[in-house]
Amino acid sequence: MPRMDVREFDRLVARARGLAVAGERRILGIAGAPGAGKSTLAGRLVDRLDGLAVLVPMDGFHLAQAELERLGRAGRKGAPDTFDAAGYAALLARLRAPVPGTTVYAPAFDRSLEEPVAGAVPVAPEVPLVVTEGNYLLHDGGAWADVRPLLDEAWFLDLDARLRVPRLVDRHVRFGKARAHAERWVHTSDEANARLVAHGRDRADLVITMGRDD
Repeated sequence: MPRMDVREFDRLVARARGLAVAGERRILGIAGAPGAGKSTLAGRLVDRLDGLAVLVPMDGFHLAQAELERLGRAGRKGAPDTFDAAGYAALLARLRAPVPGTTVYAPAFDRSLEEPVAGAVPVAPEVPLVVTEGNYLLHDGGAWADVRPLLDEAWFLDLDARLRVPRLVDRHVRFGKARAHAERWVHTSDEANARLVAHGRDRADLVITMGRDD
């Protein structure tokens, strides 16, 4: 993710902190296309909030590779129907209503394994803000339509494709794909998903535009 202006990042931190001190559990969602920098921004926000927030990524709800192969969807991994959208929405609903003394365990996604990992993210009941990030938080197809009403605030991170696409290719290479394969995957699968994600932009409370001079 390109370096964000310090003042802009401070404004985002202040906005997130306002949710965290609202008096009851809140959920902030950060959406955007593949490679936009969602996980980086979300992680930086959580770090700055000093224990007031925990990060729960949407990617923990990827279907396992074996299930994708059984369904014939492995070649489209990352598309909306390659996630357990209903399970993700159910977790968000549970997180909105914390039970005193009960820690909720959320899954994460291990990029080195390319698999989800259950029970990887503990969410203690006293933490006032959950930050969640992913491609389809603002998507209105199927079970994904249940996600937006569960978010107290939704941000859309819009990174210029001239920056986003090369960094996405580099990320695939870093995690084991040959560069030619990575480029084909990005320009077919990832960019098809990016076009779909863009349709949800207008459903965000805040659009954060980066990497454009105009």
